[in-house]
Amino acid sequence: MTTGLWELVLKGVWTTIQLLVFSALLAAAVSFVVGIARTHRLRIVRFVAGFYTEVFRGTSALVMIFWVFFVLPIAFGWQLVPMWAGTLALGLTYGAYGSEVVRGALNAVEAAQKEGGIALGFTPLQRLRLILLPQAVPEMIPSFCNLVVELLKGTALVSVMGMGDLAFSANLVRLALQQSAEVYTYVLLIYFVIAFVITRLMRALEKRLKAGLGKDPGTEKTAREVKRAQTTGVGAAGGGAA
Repeated sequence: MTTGLWELVLKGVWTTIQLLVFSALLAAAVSFVVGIARTHRLRIVRFVAGFYTEVFRGTSALVMIFWVFFVLPIAFGWQLVPMWAGTLALGLTYGAYGSEVVRGALNAVEAAQKEGGIALGFTPLQRLRLILLPQAVPEMIPSFCNLVVELLKGTALVSVMGMGDLAFSANLVRLALQQSAEVYTYVLLIYFVIAFVITRLMRALEKRLKAGLGKDPGTEKTAREVKRAQTTGVGAAGGGAA
């Protein structure tokens, strides 16, 4: 490819990264707000949060992008630029999936931890901030990592708005060169590299958060093996010999 075409592809990469960051931040905010609301003691709060989750999980991200970009201006007179339309549609859609991750992680915290907070006289907000979230967040990271990678691949949908992301730029290059195999091979590799970097960063974050709680991966593995040996007898002999 010529220098000019490579510049077009690199601009598409930069646009994709910007969209990924903005929509991921919105999705993270939505995930925690809605996920925490799903565990609220008031039934009406749980109902509203659950209704939002079901609506956005049950609709297509592509249709949502069309709706935000084309229908919203007609219905309400709000015309969003493609970047913010894509951010809003993707952030709200993937935030619905993330809210279930947050809800599940909060519910997975041992009941004794919650009861301990009540015994200490903590308010619900204090229990959430000081007890539940510090233990639940590290368990959310693997699922959030998968969602961010899925979100990265979902950014290609914004090309339907004519937004110059990686997928849109690659299509222009393909039309210019008439070389689909070469162009889309480059695009696949670029998406893979970005996803690989995201995965490494999220794993590093998970290790750091768990280390802060004294949950070193090696220690956790040893504890699981000891528990399995105590309950099933498998490995008990080896443990006794050591």
